[in-house]
Amino acid sequence: MHKMILAYQGFKRKISGQSAIPLLLMRLALAYGFFETSSMKWAHIHDVAGWFAQLGIPAPTLNAYLSASMEAAGVVLLVLGLGTRLIAVPLMVIMVVAIRTVHWSNGFDAGNNGFEIPLYYLIMLLTLFISGAGKWSLDAVWGKIYPRKIR
Repeated sequence: MHKMILAYQGFKRKISGQSAIPLLLMRLALAYGFFETSSMKWAHIHDVAGWFAQLGIPAPTLNAYLSASMEAAGVVLLVLGLGTRLIAVPLMVIMVVAIRTVHWSNGFDAGNNGFEIPLYYLIMLLTLFISGAGKWSLDAVWGKIYPRKIR
């Protein structure tokens, strides 16, 4: 039993410094997902505004442009790992609105257009908001160039 505990602790030490990998993969997966929805929204922005109106979203045209813009900005910023915590906030709002207005009534399952996938996006965005973009990001480079001074 003691050898198993020591082996586990050694394994834990080896992988504990690898948090940049899942943070990068989360950013890239989210960027791909938002690329699809942003592209669709921009290609049919007036139809999206009409759909938003049917859903009861206030100022539907403005919100169609805002959501398409935030998703497009999210694609670029998530890939670069730049302003990750900042872009995560409007993207989380978009996910909450999507869950509430489109997916909630369909239940959890993604196969039934439920809230499963937007919930996963929301959780990944929350993780990036709390943890940051990781060491493989422009946020990390920026942090090295301009370190915070503690007084």
